[in-house]
Amino acid sequence: MPRTTDGDGPPVPQRLLAAATRLFAEQGYDRTSVQEIVEAAGVTKGALYHYFGSKDDLLHEVYARVLRVQQERLDSYANADEPIEKRLRGAAADVVVTTIENLDDASIFFRSMHHLSPEKNKQVRAERRRYHERFRALVEEGQAAGVFSTATPADLVVDYHFGSVHHLSTWYRPDGPLTPQQVADHLADLLLRALRP
Repeated sequence: MPRTTDGDGPPVPQRLLAAATRLFAEQGYDRTSVQEIVEAAGVTKGALYHYFGSKDDLLHEVYARVLRVQQERLDSYANADEPIEKRLRGAAADVVVTTIENLDDASIFFRSMHHLSPEKNKQVRAERRRYHERFRALVEEGQAAGVFSTATPADLVVDYHFGSVHHLSTWYRPDGPLTPQQVADHLADLLLRALRP
């Protein structure tokens, strides 16, 4: 059985994901071979197949690890004992910050999602839908309470915000004029302004 770590280094799965993320970002998923990934991670193909059944599994995990963090954080905002405006604003800003913090993962995924197997593609869509539905429930809660306008359907409000989030990888630059938190604050404020009654 492959070792989880080599001495003091990071665990093998973490090294494989880091190598795959870097290579997928630099040269594209379809132009990256399994051999290149294992060489960059300093492990054998056996180790890769022990932790990930295929390159497809690696691509799925690149996205799934970010979505897991985002889902946990969204649940935390949604369940907080605070006014709905504060909870929605926090959740709206958080998804921007966590996306920027994982920009390579997000750009790889949106460029390469079509390479996933039908089963993995379906799984990812279900995970994203769960996230979007939880976010939409916050909008609907505020609309039902009369805090947010009902002029725009909640689905469209959510699509509007996530359209901005999904395009971050096309324009955001770490050396640009805005920090991740500043971008997050601006986009969250835009969302709340659009929902004012």
